[in-house]
Amino acid sequence: MTDDLHALRAETEAALAAASDLRAWDAVRVGVLGKQGRLTGLLKELGRVAPEGRRERGAQLNVLKDELATLIEARRVELDAAALDARLAGERMDVSLPPLPHPHGLVHPISRTMEEMAAIFGAMGFTVGEGLDIETDWFNFSALNIPAHHPARADHDTFYLPGERDGRPLLLRTQTSDVQIISMLQTPPPLRVIAPGRTYRADHDATHSPMFHQCEGLVIDRDITLGHLKGCLTDFLRAFFGIADLPMRFRSSYFPFTEPSMEVDIGWNRRTGELGGGGDWLEILGSGMVHPRVLANCGLDPREWQGFAFGMGVERVAMLKHGIPDLRPFFEGDLRWLRHYGASPLAPASLHEGIAP
Repeated sequence: MTDDLHALRAETEAALAAASDLRAWDAVRVGVLGKQGRLTGLLKELGRVAPEGRRERGAQLNVLKDELATLIEARRVELDAAALDARLAGERMDVSLPPLPHPHGLVHPISRTMEEMAAIFGAMGFTVGEGLDIETDWFNFSALNIPAHHPARADHDTFYLPGERDGRPLLLRTQTSDVQIISMLQTPPPLRVIAPGRTYRADHDATHSPMFHQCEGLVIDRDITLGHLKGCLTDFLRAFFGIADLPMRFRSSYFPFTEPSMEVDIGWNRRTGELGGGGDWLEILGSGMVHPRVLANCGLDPREWQGFAFGMGVERVAMLKHGIPDLRPFFEGDLRWLRHYGASPLAPASLHEGIAP
């Protein structure tokens, strides 16, 4: 190897030894092996060497190139290891310190209430059914024996939409009763189903919202009586509110889709708002035996099959259970309100004792 090549090797070794970080190392690499590097320049000048010495000179340059590449790579490995050691030394963690507080999310009261309803009714053998927010007037009204002149069909109560489905007008469902019709059409009886979900009505104040939530239930079987209805709702309400002796009252009422129909009241104190006492009554849900016309509309023989249905507002029972005075904060997205009334996502919806499947 000629003197100039020995000198290039020695200078490269010295420069690599002096390189204290990867930036300095890269400068040495580019200065030697880069497009404008010293060794690259010598390879380019190889064509000027006399033919009798070109072969030997080329072999020496190639040997030097391999040696320098090995030296440069070895130095990179050393610098990488040193950089990692320095980083590990500077990023040590004291595992004996307590963890930093980490905020966690909460389950919205509406979601938690529907989970609790599903848990309690699930213990009674109910399944959860789902429907469409955009429904036809047949599923929302006609199949439920609601006549054409009924006030609920008016524009000032119902959000109608342009277009049709199966030749029937579209609307935002005003109740989750459409799931009852869907269930009877799709599932042969006997059946037990609840239908929690969103509903829409043209109303807005402290106790009403244009979008709210309902949970309706349906039981279809042979020889179903009002006694089954009263027992089911009594078990549910006492389990949901956690009051074993919650006073209850069933009053006759009218709904187009049930006959006979009943409003359900629970005992409460009008002055304090306390549930279960005080001598006052508070209406909480509607119910009744499924009207024979509704059964017939779904292809069921009323002489063979009977059933009961019920429905309640999810926000309403949540407000009563948690002492929430105004409906509007449910939909305002105030984090302070949610932190106060929200539930931990790790806490399961409770199943109360005494629920017979």
